[in-house]
Amino acid sequence: MNTELKTMTSKELEKLLVDAKKELQITKARDRRKALKAAERAAAEFGFNLNELREDAPVEKKKPKGPKKPAKPSKPKYANPADPSRTWTGKGRQPLWFLAAVEKGIDPTDLEI
Repeated sequence: MNTELKTMTSKELEKLLVDAKKELQITKARDRRKALKAAERAAAEFGFNLNELREDAPVEKKKPKGPKKPAKPSKPKYANPADPSRTWTGKGRQPLWFLAAVEKGIDPTDLEI
């Protein structure tokens, strides 16, 4: 075949290439149909169809066994130096007393409990 290609003109080679691409598409489609039929037979052996085996098919979700436990409140991390009963966990919005202390130049680590 190699020697035949060397003797062909460019037009003949281009036609051969187009014909080969068409035949490749036909062969792939035929192989795909065969594979699909084989997969359907294999799924049927287990009592399924292919749509049921797809990953994005709806799957029965497990229901939680009991009620969820409430989240535990976080422990305070910072305390107001003027009023130690006023605390902050370090999460969420910063309280005004914390912002004021930082503006005065107090290091946040000095406010830690």
